[in-house]
Amino acid sequence: MRPLKILTWQTHGSYLYYLTQAPHEFYVLSKPGRPPGYGGRHGHMPWGANVHDMPVDEARHCQFDCILFQDDDQYFKDQYEFLSPSQRALPRIYIEHDPPREHPTDMPHPVDDPDVLLVHVTPFNALMWDNGRTPTCVIEHGVKLPDGARYNGELDGGLVIINHLARRGRRLGADVYADVRSRVPLELVGMGAEELGGLGEIEHASLPGFAARYRFLFNPIRYTSLGLAVIEAMMLGMPIVALATTEMATVIDNGESGFIDTRVCTLVEHMQELIRNPALARALGVQAKRRAQERFGIGRFSADWDGALRHVTGTRRASFGVRLA
Repeated sequence: MRPLKILTWQTHGSYLYYLTQAPHEFYVLSKPGRPPGYGGRHGHMPWGANVHDMPVDEARHCQFDCILFQDDDQYFKDQYEFLSPSQRALPRIYIEHDPPREHPTDMPHPVDDPDVLLVHVTPFNALMWDNGRTPTCVIEHGVKLPDGARYNGELDGGLVIINHLARRGRRLGADVYADVRSRVPLELVGMGAEELGGLGEIEHASLPGFAARYRFLFNPIRYTSLGLAVIEAMMLGMPIVALATTEMATVIDNGESGFIDTRVCTLVEHMQELIRNPALARALGVQAKRRAQERFGIGRFSADWDGALRHVTGTRRASFGVRLA
């Protein structure tokens, strides 16, 4: 079967990098100056030869097999501004990266269309959204690390990896981070981390080697989707300490691959123990890596996406192996 030609956007650079491990050609919309959401094939990601820059003013003159939306403006505005009527009639997929924001259980998904496939990135997100008439499935994350990246945990402290934590506030756990940091040595990295005394952004390819030196990864997030940084840390063999909320409750086996709880004081005690006991951290990290390899391997992720794309474009007759909700 020939590779499909997929038009999409660079909404989350790390996710797009892993998505493009699927055996298809990806055309990523760009604007002059490459503002957020229109970065095209740009930035520090090690993009493959199957990733192509697609200026927005050229898109309507090209042929594609499928349109892959990743946020509301793309679906409600961009397709009408940048695509032709025949392109808008192509098979379409909408990737929902987040749980509902305005109300956790009663919020209808903005895409309510039986001709669009709505792909959630976690089972929790699919559960919480009111998906309406739209056929829905879950394709869980998949990651791969640079060759040779592995955990050593030599530093007596934890790492937090969150972009723009200061501006995103309580939902992402800015207050939890500040509280815990007063009792446990923590370092913050990510875009805008300097606003809270952190180190700033670490390039994606360098992040695994950088993170591997810390004893554990701490995830203070109350309510958002499952972060790729958590899965990448697990793949390294790094233990995770996190709030037992959203999908995290199914990812970390408490006391086996890390520690999860809704009591911050309990998590602080676990972090302090990990600092005192590197052997415990290594043992938890071994199980975290095993769990990540079983659930979040890039091979399974790529196969799921290949199946979904073949399903909507009608280029595979058999079921694509991911259950439609």
